[in-house]
Formats: sequence, structure tokens, C-alpha cells
Amino acid sequence: MQLEEINKLQEVTVSGTVTAVLGMLIECSGIERLLSVGARCRIMGQKDLQGKSPEVLAEVVGFRDHKALLMPFAGLEGIGPGARVILEETASLSHPCDAWLGRVINAMGEPIDGKGPLPKGGVPYPLRNRPPEAHSRSRVRGKLNVGMRSINTFLTCCRGQRMGIFSGSGVGKSIVMSMLARNSQADVNVIGLIGERSRELQEFIEDDLGEEGLKRSVIVVATSAEYALLRRQAAYLAMSVAEYFRDSGKDVLCLMDSVTRFAMAQREIGLSAGEPPTSKGYTPTVFAELPKLLERAGPGKKGQGSITGLFTVLVEGDDTNEPISDAVRGILDGHIVLDRAIAQRGRFPAVNVLKSVSRTMPDCNSEQENALVQVARNLLSIYEDMAEMIRLGAYRKGTSPEVDQAIQYYPALENFLRQRKDEKTTLDQGYDELAAALNIKNWRGAKG
Repeated sequence: MQLEEINKLQEVTVSGTVTAVLGMLIECSGIERLLSVGARCRIMGQKDLQGKSPEVLAEVVGFRDHKALLMPFAGLEGIGPGARVILEETASLSHPCDAWLGRVINAMGEPIDGKGPLPKGGVPYPLRNRPPEAHSRSRVRGKLNVGMRSINTFLTCCRGQRMGIFSGSGVGKSIVMSMLARNSQADVNVIGLIGERSRELQEFIEDDLGEEGLKRSVIVVATSAEYALLRRQAAYLAMSVAEYFRDSGKDVLCLMDSVTRFAMAQREIGLSAGEPPTSKGYTPTVFAELPKLLERAGPGKKGQGSITGLFTVLVEGDDTNEPISDAVRGILDGHIVLDRAIAQRGRFPAVNVLKSVSRTMPDCNSEQENALVQVARNLLSIYEDMAEMIRLGAYRKGTSPEVDQAIQYYPALENFLRQRKDEKTTLDQGYDELAAALNIKNWRGAKG
């Protein structure tokens, strides 16, 4: 009888009041002692002509002068001083499951593909989850075939590795992402499109990813037109979904385009909350949040799968040493540089293999494979050092045997690095084609 009476009791609603609205920042008083950073509230606006009150979901981003500072997930039309602020009891959780494969969802975990409701898994995953403890993680082992010759050979990617794709605008970053998503041999793709153009979504799904690629993918989208909290949350949600499939024992390829947009969203949030700008206007929390996000990718615990992370970085003014590029490069296990000069001369993908590096590659490759790649790298390096003199006609053939050899093999190496969007090359094919370009026969002989 007592239990029935308890169940009949109404839930207690905890509410406060909006005291000020400045830009996208809302000040709230009355419940600040019950709030913490990351808590969510629902703001009830003034009634419109139809008698409806707008409801805006907001998140606590800080405190000032005994007042809570909130940022909204949507527009603030109809919100003003005196509006009611109701504390939400729900935590920031996602409920992924295998039925999410083939679906396109927004930053709130809601379907936007018109395929009906999204089923919920039984185990909740925090959006801002912690990476596995360092001592409990498995080691990065085994190559991952990504289908691109330039990466498979010169920048071999291993399962559980995290790499950055550094590129200026218009250099072919999105095409590289689509080739990786379509051609990789990972069990599951989790693709986070953070702050990108909305018109590119359907093009990416239909033209680049294709029906077969979509079947084993989950796409999380927050376009550039959406608010900063949504863009940041889309990145957290993508990692949360990847963690679910990793814990299910699958090898996951997590593609995020782009980390720079995530950093810009965090900068907007930090500046609105009153953080001091540091390097190029980026606030301290940007550089604190980047490793928390990126470290979630990688190998799981023993018995689990892995998350191979490929994160694009949009470099401003083609400066690969700008603050976000520098910070990301120090966190990840390698970087792939897309060079505008290479793209301008018509070679795609425009991967500059001399400026790129995979830190786990030497341990994953055999001695013969590493030696073959080193021969090709040396030839490309020698040619690039003399490129200006060669183009001007100032170099005379026969002056240096090494330069002569580099000039001889350079066209074949450039052709090897060139790849059509619909072309796919396996790991073994890549090494065999590179050996053929260098006219090296029986290069696998020592291997058995």
C-alpha cells in the first residue's frame, strides 16, 4: 500500500529564472546551487499568438557572480528575462545498438534519414566518456587495408592507430574521406560530419559512400548552420557510437571531418562563457578537450575490438603549424598531409608522402616492405631537393648518378601515387605495384 502511494506522488520540478540574455549566453538564478557544468535545462519562453510557449534545451557552461551561465542547443526566439528554467533529470547519454548501422542521425541521436525511429540499445554510453586506462589497453597490432595506394604503402595504418589528415580547403579532403570509408576493411565505419556544408551530405552518402558502404556505417551529422553545442556534441556522439561497436569486439574505423570545426565550436562556447582567448583566439578549454576526444580512439581493452581514428584537420592558410594543427599532431600517431601544390598540378589524392608519417608503420611492416618504401622515399626526396633546378633546365644529366636515378623513376612514382576515386588497391597489390614502378624484381624473395 505504501509503495502504491509513493508511486502516485508527483515528480518535483526544480526551476529557476532567466535574469539576462547576452548573445548566445543565458544567465540563470535560483537553482545555481543544484547545477554543475554539463547539466541540462529546459527554458520556457513567452507564449506566442497561438498560445504556445517555445522550449529551448540548454547546457550549463559555467558560473559567474552566483549565477549559472547556459548556452542553447537552438535559437533563443521568445526567450527573455523572467523565463522559467527547468532542470532536466536526463544525463548526456546515448543508447547505440547494431540497428544503427546504415542510419544517419543528428547530434541529439535522432534519425534524419526518413527511415523511421531509431531503436535504443540496452547499455547507455556517456557522450563525454573517458578513454580506457592506459595500462589496460591492447597494443596497436595488424595492418588495416584502407584501399588507397599512397596510404597503404608509404603510410601504412594499423588497427587502433589514430592519424590526422591535414589539408587546406579545396585540396581533396572530402574525396579522401569517402575513399577511406568505402574501401577500408574495417568491420564498421562511424563517420562524424562536424560543421560541414549541408549540401554535401546527400552527395557523400549517394555518390561517395554508396549503398554498400552505408550498410556498415553510422553517420552523425551537425552542419555548419547548427549551434556550437550541437557541433561539439556530434563529435562526442560519434565517439560514443564507435565505443559501443568497439566493446562489441569489432574493428571500427572512425572518420571525423573535421576536428578543426570541433575546436571552433569549443572556442565559441569558451569565449561566450568568458574564457580568455589565447593563441589565435582559441581558449584554454579547446586544448584541454582535444586530447579527451582524440584519446578515446585507439585499441580497446583485451578481448575488445579497436577504434582506428582518422581525423581531418582544416589548416588555415595552408599553415600546418597553426595552433590546432600543432596540438592535434602532438596527440595522434601520425599525420597525412594533403598538399595544395600537388593538387594544382593535377595529381589526386594530393598526399605529400615526404611530409607525412605513420609512427606505427615500421613495427607493422616486414623488413622487406620497409626497405622498399625507403628506396622510394629517398628517390622522391632527392628529386624534390633538385626540382627547381630540373624545371629550369639548370641540371645537366650525368652530374649526379643519384639525381639521374631520381629523374628516371619520378614519373613512375607519381603515377603510382595517383589514384582514381573509384579505384581500390589492397596492401599486397600496393607493394607489388611500387616494386614494379621501381623496377625491383623478386623483392619478396628474402621473406620466404
